[in-house]
Amino acid sequence: MTRMMKKTAIAIFVAILTISTAKYSATAQNGAFQRIAAFPIILNHPDAEEASAEIVDATEDGNILIYTNSKSNTIGFIDIADPSSPKPAGNIKIEGEPTSLAVCGPYALVAVNTSESYKNPSGLLAVVDIAGKRVIKTIDMQGQPDSVAISPDRKFAAVVIENERDEELNDGKIPQMPPGFLMVLNIDGEPANWKAVKVDLTGLPDIVPDDPEPEFVGINRNNVAAIGLQENNHIVLVDLNKKEVTKHFSAGKVDLDHIDVKKNGIIETNGTLKGVFREPDGVAWTSKDMIVTANEGDYNGGSRGFSVFSQNGDVIFDSGNSLEHLAIQIGHYPEDRAGKKGIEPEGVEVGVFDGIEHIFIGSERGNFVAVYRCAPKEIEFMQALPTGVAPEGLVAIPKRNLFVVSSEEDSAGHEGVTAILYIYELNKGKPSYPTIQSTLLTDENGVSVPIAWTALSGLAPSVQDPKIIYAVPDNAIAQSQIYTVDVSKNPALITNVTLLKKDSSPVGYDLEGIATRKDGGFWLASEGNPEKNIPNMIIKVDADGTVLEEVTLPASVQKGAKKWGFEGVAVTGSGQDEKVYVALQRSWKGDPENHARIGEYTPSNGKWRFFYYPLNEQESESSGWIGLSELVYLGNDTFAVIERDKGWGLNAKLKAIYTFSIAGIEPKSDGEDIPFLKKTLAYDLLPDLKALNGLILEKIEGLTVSHDGQVYVVTDNDALDDAPGETQFLKIGNRAEIFGF
Repeated sequence: MTRMMKKTAIAIFVAILTISTAKYSATAQNGAFQRIAAFPIILNHPDAEEASAEIVDATEDGNILIYTNSKSNTIGFIDIADPSSPKPAGNIKIEGEPTSLAVCGPYALVAVNTSESYKNPSGLLAVVDIAGKRVIKTIDMQGQPDSVAISPDRKFAAVVIENERDEELNDGKIPQMPPGFLMVLNIDGEPANWKAVKVDLTGLPDIVPDDPEPEFVGINRNNVAAIGLQENNHIVLVDLNKKEVTKHFSAGKVDLDHIDVKKNGIIETNGTLKGVFREPDGVAWTSKDMIVTANEGDYNGGSRGFSVFSQNGDVIFDSGNSLEHLAIQIGHYPEDRAGKKGIEPEGVEVGVFDGIEHIFIGSERGNFVAVYRCAPKEIEFMQALPTGVAPEGLVAIPKRNLFVVSSEEDSAGHEGVTAILYIYELNKGKPSYPTIQSTLLTDENGVSVPIAWTALSGLAPSVQDPKIIYAVPDNAIAQSQIYTVDVSKNPALITNVTLLKKDSSPVGYDLEGIATRKDGGFWLASEGNPEKNIPNMIIKVDADGTVLEEVTLPASVQKGAKKWGFEGVAVTGSGQDEKVYVALQRSWKGDPENHARIGEYTPSNGKWRFFYYPLNEQESESSGWIGLSELVYLGNDTFAVIERDKGWGLNAKLKAIYTFSIAGIEPKSDGEDIPFLKKTLAYDLLPDLKALNGLILEKIEGLTVSHDGQVYVVTDNDALDDAPGETQFLKIGNRAEIFGF
């Protein structure tokens, strides 16, 4: 620990990064990474129900990607000769679970776990001939291998033998024998001659010396390997030529302020953690022989950021709370992980692009990669890149100006999210993501923190200001609120948040729609849940968020409720002529099949009446059901809705805007002969979603027309609940282009 406290003559980098909106625009002059392609891993495994891509590497020419797929114990190949159009290139079976790989010339070195139990770990290193797609040699690793690294001069391979602990045994506490170690191979020659030498790592860490728990390894230009002993919060340096430990030091502790530390459905930046072990997972070297760690945590720690160390163990840089704040600012904060390890930075990659060193930090729980420029005297935040669920593999390909990130999680069953690999290219211009973010506000302690937001589910325009629209989140946020969004900014900027209050106390609805009133304030739509006896309702609120009135459906209608309730709200008229319209997502009990109700409520007399809207028929089982997601009044008795299916990615078949007119059609009360509406396709959103070069997102939830006639849509990121967390806020055209008037 004394090393950690020493002052050092090394140039000190910025101690805490300030993530501000200015950072995004500042990168335009130097270029940014743009997503150019997505590759669903299941395409390479057509006969499998699920697939994953945990660790990925590239051939030395950068034309082939190779990844581990532990779901089917295979190694997959992707042809990226044209990186904007990746193609499946097959896979090969591995006898065991592939846990990691690294490319060395014509070979891929694959770590394979063959353990029968935690107490009897075993594994091997499989040498794969890339061109022939076959295993040509296996080398016994004497334990369960995890991470593999190749030295820059291709003379050495280092394999971490983790011998991971059983988290079900004694609450996962260590020590758990046998201990892990490092395997070093001289690979300067033919694979037939490669031999593995064991390097003992016991007796080094202070926490549990007998059980080092090595996790990850990286090798620098001088053939020094840095190994992170994650559960022991320790870093070990091994001279690969001598096959011996040369230095080791504690990764130290961090104090964190202004972070969310409690799982309660509210993203709060008022928490504090003191003396948190960094417990690094990913480890990489910079070109200046400094060690970068992603401090995920696993055992008793996790400092929610990343650090840069000298080889003597001096902390040259620590990101503090900035990564957590970045996640909050771009809507990627996983609130359900607040009481554990937050966004969990897990992976780290370093690459030199255009002569500038870049650091990439992958957030396993936040589903994004933060990119930094490593300048001579500072580390400068560059941009955030959205990923699939649980990004695991990061690989920089500087010779082709490419960066690749693969995701591990796959819930592909029917319409679900598939494991996916994204390809980014360094191009000129500003980052294309995020498309919406929040500004910083000063809290009661005078500290600047980002406005917390997620799960945008409805949009509405200001009735006066063309620059302003309003947005609401669903019940992913326990305290209902209204966001003020400045659409004149790029990205669009959440500038204010208004909490809803009933009888002066915060209130929680499942908000799915918002409409501005000509008389001031809003009408909101809250989706009910019949299984929990929560009714669907519309809520009248003042401009300051005060709840003025709650209105539920007639009992005869509510008794037919299913879980697909209110999904949009619109307002016409004012004063005594005001009417409120709501869209139900799908058919309820007693309704005609494939028809959703459009409800009309008249505040002046409290009367409900209804229309039936015709839904498209489900195209395939894989695309899921079809329903409505928004309702907007366009004038002239004409409304617009979003109609969509449940499909993600390859399964997405319907994401569209339709219009309908109620001119000359009299709505009817429940029990009467409710009229049927006719709809017209106004705009197909699938081309816009495909143009983002990512996984086609399921939930187009918000639609609005601003005061100056611009049409905006937004996706609901489901607060990262089995979802990537990516929010796309898109201006798709003007009113005349989209709706013809």
